[in-house]
Amino acid sequence: MASTPSAPATVPSRGSFSEATRIGAILRKETVGGMLLVGAAIIALVWANSPVADSYFALRDFRVGYAPWHLELSLGAWASDGLLAIFFFLVGLELKREIVAGDLRDFRKAVIPVAAAVGGVVVPALIYAAVNWGNEKTIQGWAIPTATDIAFAVAVLAIVGSRLPSALRIFLLTLAVVDDLIAIVIIAVFYTGEINVLALGLTLVPLTLYTVLAQRYRRFFGMKPAAAWLILLPLGLATWALLHASGIHATIAGVLLGFAIPVIRSAASGGPSAGPGLAEIFEHRFRPISAGFAVPVFAFFSAGVAIGGIDGFTSALADPVSIGIIVALVAGKPVGILVTTWAVAKFTRARLDPSLRWVDLLGMGLLAGIGFTVSLLVAELSFGAGGPENDHAKVAVLTASVLAAMLAAVVLRARNRVYKRIEVAERADADNDGTPDVYQTGR
Repeated sequence: MASTPSAPATVPSRGSFSEATRIGAILRKETVGGMLLVGAAIIALVWANSPVADSYFALRDFRVGYAPWHLELSLGAWASDGLLAIFFFLVGLELKREIVAGDLRDFRKAVIPVAAAVGGVVVPALIYAAVNWGNEKTIQGWAIPTATDIAFAVAVLAIVGSRLPSALRIFLLTLAVVDDLIAIVIIAVFYTGEINVLALGLTLVPLTLYTVLAQRYRRFFGMKPAAAWLILLPLGLATWALLHASGIHATIAGVLLGFAIPVIRSAASGGPSAGPGLAEIFEHRFRPISAGFAVPVFAFFSAGVAIGGIDGFTSALADPVSIGIIVALVAGKPVGILVTTWAVAKFTRARLDPSLRWVDLLGMGLLAGIGFTVSLLVAELSFGAGGPENDHAKVAVLTASVLAAMLAAVVLRARNRVYKRIEVAERADADNDGTPDVYQTGR
């Protein structure tokens, strides 16, 4: 008997009801963090351009730590190398959760957002490289416009009051998670200098012990928060310190530690339906620390740049570094995401979700142009903490993020009534059978 052909996939995929609910909860938590991040950046900018600007830079450059262990760092470096490792720890947890129990485990659902993320990295990098071609110093910043700041993007959504349907929420978060993974690989491969082999080898000792304990006693650490703080945290700190001493950027330690945490409840449970695993429990515990403290403090120490009035601002924007970053983030991101999504959809014969239009994906692409956190980090790795290129790159990242946010707000605000009707339909269907369907909602 001939098999019935399956219905063509939709772009973007709606995912399962549980996945849509989980991602919606994550995005709601990121809203507050995004607003704190923006607030911290504004305070830093105002302070760095005030009559008492010297006190801001003195605070940022104040050094503290133990020099023999290569840990005598400025407060700004502690924020970028230390606190940001908490953010990347959550990235590792979320990425592993998506691969093991989320929509990334299904190739048909994952291929389009993954391809869109790749396109959203490659096109901005090529645009920046084209603008700065021939300049050996500024070309080093090619990776600055490749990142997406999900917290800042969600803060924009909260401000414009957008009621994103589940399909777009899943698309946005999946794209951002894959985008962060690519950024991690770029930092590890292209922004690592001389390697201390001994320190790198010693890193494996606490990391291995941490992994074995987390895997073997997952239920114990899930039920006893104090045990995780007293046993796993010291091992995590040792892993971070040794990786920092090895010459690899210490935020990579956060990713490795996140990947070491088990996702499912137990090895015998057989799959993602077993209930919340240690990764999900840790995500609930650490996300408030990351969104409410670590990332805003990093933004405070990284976003402060002395602009020098209107003349200084226009001079910074005229730098090829700034031109490349702004064009790459504001135009390159949406173009890379849209073109790649369209091409993969054509190749896979997927069709656009009947309740959406391509302008909705344009809104997602513009939101992805908000670089901020990781872009500021990559700018420091590219040009060092001081120097005009780093300052101009910061000005460009901030300017591009604001422009991308404004353009995304215009597009999404215009579609907000449609999103409200989709949300009502999804809730009604969830009440009926617990799973959202594809709706022929009015456009």
